[in-house]
Amino acid sequence: MGKGLFNVPIAKCEPVKSYAPGSEERAELKAMLKELRSKEMDIPMCIGGKDVRTDDKKLIAPPHDHQHVLGYYHQGGKEHVKMAIDAAMAAKEDWENMEWEHRASIFLKAAELISGPYRALINAATMLGQSKNAFQAEIDAACELADFFRFNVQYMVDIYKQQPENSKGIWNRIEQRPLEGFIFALTPFNFTSIAGNLPGAPALMGNVCVWKPSKTAVYSANVLMKIFKEAGLPDGVINLVFVSGPTASDVIFKDENFAGIHFTGSTGVFNSIWNEIATNLPKYKAYPRIVGETGGKDYIFAHPTADAKEVATAISRGAFEYQGQKCSAASRAYIPSNLWNEVKEYITEDINSMKVGPSEDFRNFVNAVIDETSFDKLAGAIDDAKASSDADVICGGKYDKSKGYFIHPTIIQAYKPDYDTMLEELFGPVMTIYVYDEDKVDETMDILDESSTYALTGAIFSKDRYEIERMTKRLRNTAGNFYINDKPTGAVVSQQPFGGARASGTNDKAGSMINLLRWVSPRTIKETFVPATDYMYPNFTEE
Repeated sequence: MGKGLFNVPIAKCEPVKSYAPGSEERAELKAMLKELRSKEMDIPMCIGGKDVRTDDKKLIAPPHDHQHVLGYYHQGGKEHVKMAIDAAMAAKEDWENMEWEHRASIFLKAAELISGPYRALINAATMLGQSKNAFQAEIDAACELADFFRFNVQYMVDIYKQQPENSKGIWNRIEQRPLEGFIFALTPFNFTSIAGNLPGAPALMGNVCVWKPSKTAVYSANVLMKIFKEAGLPDGVINLVFVSGPTASDVIFKDENFAGIHFTGSTGVFNSIWNEIATNLPKYKAYPRIVGETGGKDYIFAHPTADAKEVATAISRGAFEYQGQKCSAASRAYIPSNLWNEVKEYITEDINSMKVGPSEDFRNFVNAVIDETSFDKLAGAIDDAKASSDADVICGGKYDKSKGYFIHPTIIQAYKPDYDTMLEELFGPVMTIYVYDEDKVDETMDILDESSTYALTGAIFSKDRYEIERMTKRLRNTAGNFYINDKPTGAVVSQQPFGGARASGTNDKAGSMINLLRWVSPRTIKETFVPATDYMYPNFTEE
């Protein structure tokens, strides 16, 4: 077989389509939405490349129209998790021995499928199954996932190129080996791109995976699996199972071949997983890689010199796009007293103009939250604020689940900085604002820093560069992704590698080389061309 030092296509971010009235993509997406709503899907698990069905079928409905049936998926049990592990391990040798350029080709093809013939389908599935509007689906399911796959290939090559120095008569090399075992990918509902990247990144580096998506994102996960297959991914490399979290954990974390977890989800779940892995540590062949992005209580901090309109727009977009169901969504803000009245006026104007409803109506800015559990939690927080003497609902506050799980964008003003919703992650379109004395910037930054266990994203606003520098330094440990004069959401692959520290995760930065390095184990190789034949060194000889 011919060999070469191959150059991969230079990765570029996928252009975002507008879906403006009259556009070709808008018509295509609307037709796909109509088609998907017209039929009921039967969605099996995919283990070892084969469709696996069970007698336990679970209904899938749009969060914004919970009486409509999109289809059913087949719920599995412990035996299916074991099947998935066995299928992964059976595929492992051939997959890790495949030349890297062929692994790269599969994921580059997947990116072309996602951004081309599958674009309308993956966007429509995300819109219906996860209640995302067209723009939010486009930047997530189509563009970001294509970006992940293309840039991951480029980063993989960059990693392979990193080699040590040589010396006379010696050739030093580093070989990047896949991990010894299988990877468990546990993926969330809120980003289809994350659902594809969490098993995809380890697989690109030569690993095999067991993939468990959120039960509320099975509809789009099924499309991703079809894309992986059409791209040429061999059977057993990624195995898709629909099981409960405890069911998966009970099998996976006790298996000697468990080599790592790629996780996005809640901090509580991640903590329990870490604890279980530690308990089972003697069972494993090697220390498992634990990579996780978890919760956040993401903030906007406005300095007294900030522009009120810019701050208000950052709140409107940062808190209410995709119903605040982004890990990075702004959910608390600190506004100085000198700006508050103006900021409040602008936010109120924005919220009153936001349309709320199904994702199929392209005019709706806010759609439904993911399920009834989320709805009830958010509605409860709104009711508590209405009844509290420590807070007021100053804008929004409406909710209705009669047809879909709709929480209208809501602003709570907290009169003390430790009010519940200034601390608790709600994961919905509820923003809490604390108005601070404009002369107490430093004291308020201390409160911001010390009042949250999280450190995912944060944003500061100011027109004073000295103050920007000072705030950036003071708040350096409060966010893994830090924004200056911008909302704390919308990280772009290759531009703002994403991840947080503290209780927000391991900060292994999805969308960068940093993340891919977690899925390989380097072996250093030293080759000596003319080996020594005398054990003595010169200093041992006599004068």
